[in-house]
Amino acid sequence: MREITVALAQVSPRLGEVEENVRSMCRLVEDVSLQRKVDLFVFPELCTTGYECGVRFADLAERVTDTTVTALSQCAAEHNTHIAFGFAERQKVESVIYSAAILVDPEGEIAADYQKVHLKGEQRLIFRPGFKYTVAETRLGAIGLLVGWDLAFPEAARCLALDGAEILCVCGAWETPYAHEWRSLGFARAYENAVYVAACNRVGQEPTYTFFGESWLVGPRGAVHTRLEDDEPGVAIATIDLDLVRRAQEETQLLQARQPRSYRQVVKMY
Repeated sequence: MREITVALAQVSPRLGEVEENVRSMCRLVEDVSLQRKVDLFVFPELCTTGYECGVRFADLAERVTDTTVTALSQCAAEHNTHIAFGFAERQKVESVIYSAAILVDPEGEIAADYQKVHLKGEQRLIFRPGFKYTVAETRLGAIGLLVGWDLAFPEAARCLALDGAEILCVCGAWETPYAHEWRSLGFARAYENAVYVAACNRVGQEPTYTFFGESWLVGPRGAVHTRLEDDEPGVAIATIDLDLVRRAQEETQLLQARQPRSYRQVVKMY
């Protein structure tokens, strides 16, 4: 058995208050870690800045070498855990920013840096879409990252599963009234790939959005291992066995029985 303990940190970030949000995240990791050993924390999309920052993202976006990632890397090292979280990432070109997800490991290193591929609505005016999917080989196992609306696209989760991901961490910011879609898509992504999906959705209100939470961890055969059923801040924790992924994939043959030559339409632009 390869058992790991996962915590879904369903938080309500303060809009534009990066330092306070990061301090709150570190306090949460510390508080939970004092009560029990957690191997992996998952936080929502854009949880360091809030969602509706508009043009302010140009000032709030940070590089992976800046203070936000550094602080959370140190936090992961102090508590011997992994932390996945969403933030606004600036890369080499000042004007290019992404809605990204970072995974930091217990050594305080960046295990994965993923830029959201599927942008929705006004995000297309602010962020540049990413173009590749990342699987981190960690001491826990193989971890894939998705952000927000990526969950709606089966191709994204399938790419990660084919690259060996055993658990998909979804950093979400899904808003009302899309709770039914959030639940249905998560179950589908887990079962159709025979992987774990640890999906953390944020809560709280911003000028034009209300976020409903309902974070959950679903197993490779559709079992719910933990969930938060309301729209309040909270932490859901579960211990899972990653060996069940290989077993489920062998039993269902969902990946092995594919016929890629018949899927040409999938990669055609409409």
